[in-house]
Amino acid sequence: MIEQLRIQGIGVIADAQVDLGPGLTVITGETGAGKTMILSGIELLRGARAESGQLRESGEQAEVDAVVTVDEERQQLLGDVLEDLGVHIEDDALIARRTVSGNGRSRAHLSGRPVPVSALTQVWSVLVSVHGQADQARLRQAAAQRDLVDRFGGVRVREALTAYQAVWQEWKDVEQELSLLRASLSESERTSTLLRLGIAEIDEVAPERGEDDALNAEAAVLEHAGGLRDAAVSARSLLSGQGEDIDTSSVISMISRAGEHLASMADVDDRLRELGVRLSHAATEIADIDTELSDYRRNLDADPARQAWVEERRSRLKALCKSYGATVEDVLQWRAEAEARVNAVDGGSQRVEALAGREELLAEQAREAADVLSQCRRDAAVTMAGRVEAELHDLAMPQARIHAEVSTDVADLHPHGADDVRIVLAPHPGADPRPIGKGASGGELSRLALAFEVALADNAPTPTMIFDEVDAGVGGAVAVEVGRRLARLAASTQVVVVTHLPQVAAFADHHLVVEKGSNGAVTAASVRGVDGDERVAELVRMLSGLEGSSTGAAHAQELLEVAKREREDGAPRGVAAPT
Repeated sequence: MIEQLRIQGIGVIADAQVDLGPGLTVITGETGAGKTMILSGIELLRGARAESGQLRESGEQAEVDAVVTVDEERQQLLGDVLEDLGVHIEDDALIARRTVSGNGRSRAHLSGRPVPVSALTQVWSVLVSVHGQADQARLRQAAAQRDLVDRFGGVRVREALTAYQAVWQEWKDVEQELSLLRASLSESERTSTLLRLGIAEIDEVAPERGEDDALNAEAAVLEHAGGLRDAAVSARSLLSGQGEDIDTSSVISMISRAGEHLASMADVDDRLRELGVRLSHAATEIADIDTELSDYRRNLDADPARQAWVEERRSRLKALCKSYGATVEDVLQWRAEAEARVNAVDGGSQRVEALAGREELLAEQAREAADVLSQCRRDAAVTMAGRVEAELHDLAMPQARIHAEVSTDVADLHPHGADDVRIVLAPHPGADPRPIGKGASGGELSRLALAFEVALADNAPTPTMIFDEVDAGVGGAVAVEVGRRLARLAASTQVVVVTHLPQVAAFADHHLVVEKGSNGAVTAASVRGVDGDERVAELVRMLSGLEGSSTGAAHAQELLEVAKREREDGAPRGVAAPT
């Protein structure tokens, strides 16, 4: 629960400390005194968006601090969150701080450690809930009515909803993946058809790596066969002295004779011996060349058939290179990549089949989970309607009838199941049941909102519940019943209420008054606790607006005595009754 709240520099509040206790605390004051600024401070601690307009005109910075007692159950719920933030709770106390500068910059701290503002939302959602006239407006919305049924269903509905949402989300993920894959595959299959044609065209020619270079070289030889043959014959004639019109003094014979001359004097000078050896080697090499030229000439006979085949083959390879790459190597690379893409498309088709089967299975599982969730909601709706109806009877609607209709359409699954929830109300005999979103008055909505909160109090409530003028639109005996219900709610949780009704304020365990004062230059609000005569005086102001009214004082005292007596008789709890 919130033990202490300090607000500085927000609206008309310059610096105010609010001490809160267990049970029911009411906050009252004149219109414009600054009651709303207290709630604004609490909202900042809950992570609400900070606005520079919330600051006092003379202030450079607004700051809100709170000391919150956290019980063992909530410490366990917050364990992972606080551990991730590096925040430790000491002596069951958590200190929260939020500052807002004049330029709108905001900072948040938990137990002295800087944290993201979003962390405040995570933590305070477990510790504090705020209910106001906006909640009454939300009651008109179908989603809010469904959420009420889910809250009332407690663990059973929560587990069913979690199970449903898990399979629903997986189903939608698979559905989206399948849709994208099918769209991609449709385009890919058109491309795949073209790729298959290209692969078939290449396979028909069946090129081999380096074949284009080899054929180009062979074509050049075949084209110049006559000239090549003549060159070989002429060269061989010079080397060996064979052939027509060739001098018999061939290169080979001349080298041999030169070697003989050197050999005749080799014994005299070793240098000539070495040169002679080199000439001998040269003669052997030239003889080998002569033999190879002879073989070359014999194999160089013109082959028109071979030349025609080579040219036809080169033409087919050029056609492939024109379409698929500059060289045969490029063509073969294109084919390999095309084959991989075709295989991927084939694999995509298999993936589509697998995903389609998975989608169908998940859709069926989602429908089954939705059926389970719907049954849990129907059970919760019946119980909730009975309890809320009983609360309405005590809130001066003795013959009201309320019903929560759960309509299910498993053909239309959404993130929250297959259900639409509609709460209908017949406020009195003879009235046709009408959806509260259309037929409920403002006063009826106020009582409905309170009835729901009281009925839901046992379903995992937050340790602190704050109500902002939840009693709007009611008065008289109904206001007394509102006070009684808030007191009942405060038996198990800390309840803080901003109210303008003395009938509600009379049931408080603690009464705080917000007052606005001015020294002629500066206007500021303060918060103080009242008891005894001061409390009676505040109730008189709320009753009649007349200070010092003896009639009002008697009425106020009577309200306090009635509230005290009813609490002592019907709702004992561990807080002192007001005196």
